[in-house]
Amino acid sequence: MILTNITRVSGFLLLGFSDNQDLQILHALLFLLVYLLALAGNFIIITITTLDPQLQSPMYYFLKHLSLLDLSSLSVTVPQSIHNSLTGSGYISYIQCVLQVFFFTSFAWGEVGILTVMSYDRYVAICLPLHYEVMMSPRMCKWAVSAVWISGAITGTSYIATTFSIRFCRTKIIHQFFCDIPQLLKLSCSNDYLVVVGVIVFMAVVTTACFTAIYLSYNQIFSTVLRMPSAEGRSKVFSTCLPHLCVVSFFLFTAAITYLKPTSDSTTAIDLLLSIFYTVLPPTLNPVIYSLRNEAMKTAIRKLLFSDRFHGGKLVLSCC
Repeated sequence: MILTNITRVSGFLLLGFSDNQDLQILHALLFLLVYLLALAGNFIIITITTLDPQLQSPMYYFLKHLSLLDLSSLSVTVPQSIHNSLTGSGYISYIQCVLQVFFFTSFAWGEVGILTVMSYDRYVAICLPLHYEVMMSPRMCKWAVSAVWISGAITGTSYIATTFSIRFCRTKIIHQFFCDIPQLLKLSCSNDYLVVVGVIVFMAVVTTACFTAIYLSYNQIFSTVLRMPSAEGRSKVFSTCLPHLCVVSFFLFTAAITYLKPTSDSTTAIDLLLSIFYTVLPPTLNPVIYSLRNEAMKTAIRKLLFSDRFHGGKLVLSCC
C-alpha cells in the first residue's frame, strides 16, 4: 500500500534495514542504545569543558565544538530512523528530507573542519610549544571555529540547492535509513544529477586536502614524540593520537566510498553498513577516544559528579 501511494506524494519512503517487524524493533532498540550513549558522552564533554575553569585551553575549546557537531549530526538521522522502525512507517516528507540533507552535510563537513583544526592545534602544542600562545590565541581559536561552522552551512546549502533542483522520476524509495544524497541521485531523470556530482567531487578534493593536513600534522607529532627521552610520554601520546587518526581515516574512507562510487554500482547491504560507519560510529566513539581516556577530563567528571569529595584539585593536562 505504501509502495503504491509513495509515487503520488511529494515525500519519500525510507526502507531502512528490514521489512520484518521484529528486526525493525531490534534495530530501533540498538539505535536507541547507541544514541543514548553518544548523547551522554557528548553532553558530559560539553558540560565540563564549559563549566570547569581548568579546561579552557584551545584543545578543550575545539573538543567542545566537536561534541556539539557529533551530537547534532547524530540527532539529524538516528531519532527519525528509530521512529520509523517503531511505527513501521518509513515515510519522510519532502521538507524533512531537505532538512536532513542540509543539516547532515553541514555537520559532517563541520566535523572534518574541526578535526583538521584540532590536529593543527596538537601539532603546534607538541612541535612548536614556544609559539603556541601566539599561534593559538583566543582570537585565532574563535576565528577557526567560526570558519568551521560557516563553511558547514555553505556546504549544506550547496548540496540542497543542487540535489533538490533535479527531477525525481523514479519511485521515491530510498534504500537507506535517512535521506542520503547518493540514494537520492538514483531517483533522478537522465543527467540531472551531474551538477550534484560536481559538488561532491569538489568537496572530495577539499576533504582530501584536510585529511592530508591531518596526516602531515600527526606525522610531525609522531616524529617529535619519537625523540622524547621519556617512554611514558611517548606511550601517552601514541595511545591517544593513534586512535584519533584511525577514527578520522575510517570516517573519511567510508564516506568517500559511498559518495564517490557510481550511482549505478550500488549494493544495498553494503550501503547500509557503510552509512553506519560514517554516520553513527564516529559520534559515538569520539567521546571515548578524544576525551574520556584523558586524565584531565576524567578528573573533571569526578569533580562534577562528586563535588564534595573532589574540589580544588589541580588538573593535569595531557599532551593530546
